[in-house]
Amino acid sequence: MMSVLEQLENLLPTLSRAEKLQLLQTVERDLGDDFPGIESRPGVCGGEPCVVRTRIPVWLLEQARRLGTTDAELLQAYPTLRAEDLSQAWAYVRVHRDAIEQQIRDNEDD
Repeated sequence: MMSVLEQLENLLPTLSRAEKLQLLQTVERDLGDDFPGIESRPGVCGGEPCVVRTRIPVWLLEQARRLGTTDAELLQAYPTLRAEDLSQAWAYVRVHRDAIEQQIRDNEDD
């Protein structure tokens, strides 16, 4: 008899990219408020939270999403991004909404 994990592993290749992203977002919500894919470092993007391995600030992704850009379009526009990066960014935004909104406002003034 297959374990649930083995069943999921067998189903994974049959899912579309969008379905995989949705699955990642569901798992992320279940895991809580840990954001291993997001980091803030002095000297990188003014210390604003960015997606690891990139210099893409979370506020920029959120602003694009608010303007109607889909996850698939973001993944195409930023080839270094992965679906799990967006999942982490959206989770970060949910928890740090006020700070992200302030960063968006601050950067609109530039």
